[in-house]
Amino acid sequence: MSATSAENSAREGIVAIVDEYLGSLPDKDGQRDCIAEGKAIAAIVEPLGLPANILAAIHVYPLFRDELISLISLNNNNLKDLSRFILGIKQLDQFSLPQHWQPGEALAVQQSETLRKMLLAVVSDVRLVLVRIADQLYRLRQAKHANQAVREALALETREIYAPLANRLGVWQLKWELEDLSFRYSEPKTYAEIAQTLKEKRTERVGFIEAFQKTLHKELLSEGIDAEITGRPKHIYSIYRKMQRKDRGIESLYDIRAVRILVNSVGDCYAALGIVHNLWSYIPGEFDDYIANPKDNDYQSLHTAVVGPEGKTVEIQIRTDDMHRHAELGVAAHWRYKEGGGAPAAFDQKIRFLRQLLEPTDDGTDLLDQIRDGFFEDHVYAVSPKGDVVELPAKATPLDFAYHVHTQVGHRCRGAKINGRIVPLTHHVQNGDQIEIITGSQAQPSRDWLSPKLGYLAGARARAKVRNWFRHQDRDQHLRQGRDVLDRELSRLNVNDVATDTIAKQLKHKDTDTLCVALGAGDLTSASIATALQHIRGTELPEKIRTRRPRKQDSKPDSLAVTGVGGLMSNFARCCRPVPPEPIVGYITQGRGVSIHRQDCGNFLGLNQRSPERIVEISWGQSETGAYPVDLSLHAFDRSGLIRDITAVLADDEANVIGLKSSVDQDSQQVVMDISVEVSDLPTLSAVITKLEQLPNVVSVRRKA
Repeated sequence: MSATSAENSAREGIVAIVDEYLGSLPDKDGQRDCIAEGKAIAAIVEPLGLPANILAAIHVYPLFRDELISLISLNNNNLKDLSRFILGIKQLDQFSLPQHWQPGEALAVQQSETLRKMLLAVVSDVRLVLVRIADQLYRLRQAKHANQAVREALALETREIYAPLANRLGVWQLKWELEDLSFRYSEPKTYAEIAQTLKEKRTERVGFIEAFQKTLHKELLSEGIDAEITGRPKHIYSIYRKMQRKDRGIESLYDIRAVRILVNSVGDCYAALGIVHNLWSYIPGEFDDYIANPKDNDYQSLHTAVVGPEGKTVEIQIRTDDMHRHAELGVAAHWRYKEGGGAPAAFDQKIRFLRQLLEPTDDGTDLLDQIRDGFFEDHVYAVSPKGDVVELPAKATPLDFAYHVHTQVGHRCRGAKINGRIVPLTHHVQNGDQIEIITGSQAQPSRDWLSPKLGYLAGARARAKVRNWFRHQDRDQHLRQGRDVLDRELSRLNVNDVATDTIAKQLKHKDTDTLCVALGAGDLTSASIATALQHIRGTELPEKIRTRRPRKQDSKPDSLAVTGVGGLMSNFARCCRPVPPEPIVGYITQGRGVSIHRQDCGNFLGLNQRSPERIVEISWGQSETGAYPVDLSLHAFDRSGLIRDITAVLADDEANVIGLKSSVDQDSQQVVMDISVEVSDLPTLSAVITKLEQLPNVVSVRRKA
């Protein structure tokens, strides 16, 4: 049995099951109308070659939509495999233009384009988008006797969303009727004028085309070319668009009369072109060779226009059967030419890939998996409470959404609801999420929003808006707030041996005051202070922490990444726990080798006074793989899961936990934790402390002296 025969057999089998199921349903009000609607929509998409299970789902969906049957009822029958398709159609059916939307608004074009993208992104099987387009065509057909307001609203939605989408997917037989019906409803007078002009000349045009085809067919046969010739009617909206684009009357359009020649090979295409040009004079400037030079979307055909009998112009397209199948079934739709303008290359590639689903292949499942897994990973599409669709960058948060809606909405954002549930501002938005922003009365952005590591904002534009807000605040306020940030960071890192003016100059600022203003305005983040300290102390940041050193009390100089101890046993002093690039010094102990201290360590200063002869000059080595112990003190209010959250943060930042002690004051329910971790450098330590402070109930985190 051939693949086509097997497919037809499967289609007939599942249609029979659906008919049996629908016939077994108890008679209810509206049931017959729903069944008729399902059959009508399925008939629209059947020529596109959709698989039998999708066609079956189309038959059943109107009953499910009107709650005449339930998913439980379906799953208890032989139609349980249709559930995912029915739910997919329902998902697409909920998106439409917002009620307040009007053509001509500043964001109208962007909103329409974003909604079209969203329809492709949210659904698990892109072929269901074809079903939604067919459903829209069915609604247009049914609206013939509706009132004018209903028809105009339906026409607007069709013209802005579904006709361009059908155009991009290349389903011409749906696109033409969508455009004509929406044009008829939205501009009935203009439609009637063009239709009347064509109708008056209809008999003449039909007779002319038939005679033209007969002459052409006879000449092609005499040259041994087997060809199929058809007259292609120009649909009314296309005529109107060309009249507008070329600023001509209908009598000046060359393709009102159009003929298409289908031949067996590329060679026959050019041979047929020669015969056409020998029979009639071609019109200069109207010839295009899209076979030798295909369009960007791989559309191929020969286009020419000639002055035929009686001096009447005729457009002629010449292509092979394979080229025609690609053009008509959507694999090579020339949407960019028709819609005008360009489109982002990435989205163009996605559209081209999606159209492959209209081609019958054996690996359709793999193709669908690829689309679901990767093709819309660079953007997500969310919905506002009013129905506006917003395109956001991948991993966007509700805060990104707030700033996209309006800068002041972002500044006043205090929280967010997604699909009716309150979520953190760092929550990642998913396709189709409906987002509601909770705002306060005053603008009060947080400087934490500017830190990419904390994950509040994924978009650079939103961060720029936050930065700009801080920049415009009062300089004195910036100075005070920046001073607080600087003091807090130095205190957290337990650094007191570096002048703040030195830090300012390292960060390209004149003095401490200008540094504090920049911190307060949000031009710099607290993380930049740790990075500056790293450079001041003469050690560049490691590119990557590849391995971690297992905890040892004594170790070789290479694993400690210090130089100057020679072959002596060495260890880090527990009193100060130095971390690169803090200045270090060695002290020769009795029986425990060299003890490594920070140069400003209080214990070391005492030892230096008592036994200066035991001091050894040492420095950090060149290892990029070392990990260095640091002791932290964390204060928090006790809660369930606190230790789990703390260890998760440390694991995410590759801070290895080597010790943890916790004590709880039962009266105040306060927890004090002493945490020993291994980190690679000061910036990593700063990032770890910042993230720990963001955890719920955590009061403070400090590096122990």
